[in-house]
Amino acid sequence: MKTNKKKLVNIIRTALLGAVISAPVYSAEEPNIIFILTDDLGFNQIGAYGDTKIKTPNLDKLADNGLLFTHAYAGNTVSSPSRVSLFTGRDSRIMKDNTNQARLDDGDVTLAHILKHASYETAMFGKYSIGYSYGITDPLSMGFDTWYGMNSILEGHRQYPQMLWRDGEKIIIKENEGNKKGAYAQELFTNEAIKFINKDRSNPFFVMLNYSSPHAELAAPERFVKMYDGVFDEEPYTGMSTGTPSDKYASYYPEPVEKPNATLAGMVTALDEYVGQVVQTLEDNDMVDNTVIIFTSDNGPHQEGGADPEYMRAAFPYKGFKRDLYDGGIHVPMVISWPDKIRKSRVEDTPIIFADFLPTFADLSGVSLNTVPRVRTNGVSIINLLTDEPQIMDDRLLYWEYGAKAKVTSDGVIRQARQAARKGEWKAVRYASENNIELYNIISDPGETTDVSLENSDVMNELSPLFK
Repeated sequence: MKTNKKKLVNIIRTALLGAVISAPVYSAEEPNIIFILTDDLGFNQIGAYGDTKIKTPNLDKLADNGLLFTHAYAGNTVSSPSRVSLFTGRDSRIMKDNTNQARLDDGDVTLAHILKHASYETAMFGKYSIGYSYGITDPLSMGFDTWYGMNSILEGHRQYPQMLWRDGEKIIIKENEGNKKGAYAQELFTNEAIKFINKDRSNPFFVMLNYSSPHAELAAPERFVKMYDGVFDEEPYTGMSTGTPSDKYASYYPEPVEKPNATLAGMVTALDEYVGQVVQTLEDNDMVDNTVIIFTSDNGPHQEGGADPEYMRAAFPYKGFKRDLYDGGIHVPMVISWPDKIRKSRVEDTPIIFADFLPTFADLSGVSLNTVPRVRTNGVSIINLLTDEPQIMDDRLLYWEYGAKAKVTSDGVIRQARQAARKGEWKAVRYASENNIELYNIISDPGETTDVSLENSDVMNELSPLFK
């Protein structure tokens, strides 16, 4: 039988990594884990938060029977550094790259690596975009047994892709050839995840389901868009259809969209339906009770391809959008369900951040991070929140840094460092090193409208050292 060379290399790499320690024996107590990551979904774009016209009944049901986090934070305000933070358990303080060019290094230890130490079967479906080389930092090299989806950032800009990847091999999507729209990416990802969940196995599994929606381009199956006919005011997005770019993103998203607000709402409702299908699959297999489901977004809502997050109140009540370090850019929706341990639904207001999930997964799977070579994380496990009797977590410093593109010159890209920090009720922000640090009470002033830095010197003295 002919063995795929890339697969063989990764089998050897995984075997060598696993040989360093002996994996714990699987017991029925170790839960399955499904992490559902959406792309550019705003805090206020699912119904559970109570202030949107977008219909998300399946997510609302998850929240009604689990935990609704009101102070969950992404790893960054754009996709790549946020995802690297999630995969590696590191916040901006110990990230090597806080620009949107961030990628995993070949020595990084990821969430999936941790779970392999506990004999989990691991799979990723959807957008990846944080590897730089096959056989080195592709998903198979980063702890996943199998993957299907999009490899690069630009591939993630198409809702009806003509090409996807399966375990490093290119797949042509015939239904979408010639710019046809026959196979919707998010539905393809869902179907593959369901196939994986349905397989017979004796070990627990980890599914990372990375939807590339509602990121632009704005597109969804028509039945979802029609649900919002007449619901929103609309300004058609022309893209490149007139010969003149409609905005600075038109070259990325050239196709016109007649009803961009209805289309984006339809994209979110489509995601909700797909999440419902995943949950139904778990129920059909009698697995839902001992499966941890985490649903969230990689950063705040976008303004691309006709999207209007201000009109849609996508980040309400927070200020800013994607690329901002005001809370609208990093404060994300999050729902966690685990019926075996969370039997009473509640709203959870503890601030948490993406870096917390790697140590949390270690605790869920019974892996001691002290036994894992090369792991480096400054996240904090939130396992004691995933119960009906949560333990209060001490206030701690959360930090973000984003290397925003300021301008492009003949010498390259000049970047502006944007920084933010939070501890308890206090949130500090600075855009560019020459500017003053602003301070807000994020609880009483979620819109970050009133700078109170001059009145709170003690808080500034604690937070300002992070801004060097």
